[in-house]
Amino acid sequence: MWRAAQVFRLLSWIYALYFQVSKNAELDHPVLGWVLFGVLTAGTAACGLAYLQGFGRRRAWVLAEAVLVIGLMGSTVLVASPQWTLANQSWPTTLWATNAVVSAAILAGPVAGMGSGLAVMATAAALKGAIAVDLVRSPTILIELSVGLAIGMAANTARRAHADVERAARLGAVLAERERLSRHVHDGVLQVLAMVARRGREIGGETAELAEAAGEQERALRRLLSAVEIEPDAAAADSDLGMLLRRHATDRISVSVPADAVHLEAGVASEVEAATINALTNVERHAGAGVRAYVLLEDLGDEVVVSIRDDGPGIPPGRLEEAVGEGRVGVSKSIRGRMAALGGRAELTTSVGGGTEWELTVPRRTR
Repeated sequence: MWRAAQVFRLLSWIYALYFQVSKNAELDHPVLGWVLFGVLTAGTAACGLAYLQGFGRRRAWVLAEAVLVIGLMGSTVLVASPQWTLANQSWPTTLWATNAVVSAAILAGPVAGMGSGLAVMATAAALKGAIAVDLVRSPTILIELSVGLAIGMAANTARRAHADVERAARLGAVLAERERLSRHVHDGVLQVLAMVARRGREIGGETAELAEAAGEQERALRRLLSAVEIEPDAAAADSDLGMLLRRHATDRISVSVPADAVHLEAGVASEVEAATINALTNVERHAGAGVRAYVLLEDLGDEVVVSIRDDGPGIPPGRLEEAVGEGRVGVSKSIRGRMAALGGRAELTTSVGGGTEWELTVPRRTR
């Protein structure tokens, strides 16, 4: 879009040159008019080069271009009479001044583009001493606003599409590397672990425990190699909570998430994951050997719910209060405190012999 905008810049400069040649004799100060046109030409060349090379695609340069455009429009009072100004457009043609609108829209979106268009038209109105309200005979303001809106929306769409293409390219690279590692690991580590697990079970006795550990590590490694995920961008505003939770699945932890991504603000998703990890850690430490845990993620639109349930013996009555009195604040701060800080809630359901279930609910913030 930046390159296409510079084609428009060249065409608008050609039209400005034609306007200058045809109208210069009518100006009160034609020599000064040509001097100012030289400034216009230098500014056009500088902006075109800066945007084509890329070093001008930043806010300061776009603001400088807007100042140049408004300044040259204001110079109409120096070269032309009030009567000429009322009968014509401002000295640098409105078409050439539209370059500032286009640049602002590409850089910062439709709001900035329309704002720049209003600034250009406000300068033109100030020169004439009146605002053109007859939009049928003088629709220039509508044209400027439409240019800023349309190009700004197109630029935002292009940026999103570019980000999606980059993400797809990164994902493709990750999958290709994952596939390459899978072949090497399968030819070595996985086969050895599978053999140790099989032979250990055949031998029995103390080697059965080694066989069980080897089998568990083999399954964990297979899950790791088959997982499809990439690290989120550092600048990304959202994270997929489902992807974060899937990483904690093991032989004793089942994780169920929706097929579609569950997007939350990166900081919120990180806190929910941390609270989930704390709940799973409590299951591992206090529920006993062999207890399984189940994690369920639900996207309810306005809020997201994570349920962590286990099939352990449950928490005896009064045990949580005793833990707080002993200075153990894992439940009160790491789980309930995190959810409260996010504007959500953490509800605990437990009974002796009936297992324990945490339900973590966090609202989805709309930006």
